[in-house]
Amino acid sequence: MTKSHLHAFAVRLLASGLLPGAMLAANAHAQDSDLAKQLSNPVAAMISVPFQYNYDSDYGAQRNGHRSYLNFQPVVPVSINSDWNLISRTILPVIDQSDVVPGTSQSGIGDITQSFFFSPKAPTSGGWIWGAGPVLLLPTGSEPELSARKWGLGPTIVVLRQQGPWTYGTLANHIWGFGGVQTRQNVSSTFIQPFVAYTTPTAWTFTLNSESSYDWKNSQWSVPINGMVSKLVRFGGQPVSLGAGVRYWAEGPENGPHGWGGRLVATLLFPR
Repeated sequence: MTKSHLHAFAVRLLASGLLPGAMLAANAHAQDSDLAKQLSNPVAAMISVPFQYNYDSDYGAQRNGHRSYLNFQPVVPVSINSDWNLISRTILPVIDQSDVVPGTSQSGIGDITQSFFFSPKAPTSGGWIWGAGPVLLLPTGSEPELSARKWGLGPTIVVLRQQGPWTYGTLANHIWGFGGVQTRQNVSSTFIQPFVAYTTPTAWTFTLNSESSYDWKNSQWSVPINGMVSKLVRFGGQPVSLGAGVRYWAEGPENGPHGWGGRLVATLLFPR
């Protein structure tokens, strides 16, 4: 056997050992990138459990109030039939704040926002994904300062498109308040969340969005601009998305937050 034959034989042996491993690694990266991209879709047919920590400061005219809150946000899809899913999205905030109401501090649970989206399992012929349904406000706040003390109901909708590594779209809802404590101001609030996300082949996701709301009773916008970076990793096979970001309050009421805030997110994923 000549040297050239030995060299070719060695290359074949090396390739036979390395290529399957490389293919498995590439496949794992592709799976993780796909999961990360699904996480950018609010009506993806995948159970996810985000824990979202937020911090904002400079509340009030004197700018000496601050608030931190942890949003527990489980997303649970239910298959209705071969064509439709029902997506349940819950937001339960656990709040700690000081001088948001001047001279006081509170800790406890806030009001729950519960959304249900009826969503087709397949995108439209143009590639659009959408869902629509009701949204409810539940006055579960443990302290008067942490609750609107009103029930609420209204419509919610999300429309998005995923092209290559990009996800972009808008989620919106409107809540009208009713019942509850009569001495409290009624609720009429519109929420608009435009978003754009870019997911890399190695499961990094870069997201820019705004979680804006308009208070129709006080004719006041609140407009935070959020920038996030997240990475999908695995712990013993369990996929988890870890992220961090900053927020800037471009507009808001005088007694609301000002300037910069921060966000940390850990999301457990349970793909089917």
